[in-house]
Amino acid sequence: MSAEGATLRIDKWLWYARVTKSRSLAQKLATSGHVRVNKEKIDSSSKAIRAGDVLTIGLERKILILKVVALGTRRGPYEEARLLYEDLSPPPPDKVETPAVPAQRDPGAGRPTKRDRRKLDAFRDAD
Repeated sequence: MSAEGATLRIDKWLWYARVTKSRSLAQKLATSGHVRVNKEKIDSSSKAIRAGDVLTIGLERKILILKVVALGTRRGPYEEARLLYEDLSPPPPDKVETPAVPAQRDPGAGRPTKRDRRKLDAFRDAD
């Protein structure tokens, strides 16, 4: 895939590795300051990376820590893109299941529910 000591622009690599959907989005991600190369924040999409670099990428809902294994030559299918990096990201935290509790409202707080109104109407009509 790549020769020893070769470099590649970070925006191209992000696109090749399928971290972003387009190269222009990869450029925006790199220039926005959400990408670090070997713990150093970058602000240019032309930053050269090489095999062995560790990238920390802050995405919308998660943080990716990727070690560059190869540079690649094209944007291929997912299986090919997956060979370009080693994922060092920590696993997502386990979801703690809480029992489903129906919403409780304090007596006299807020408007009555439809059920409460029907009970009131039935009580008034009983007289």
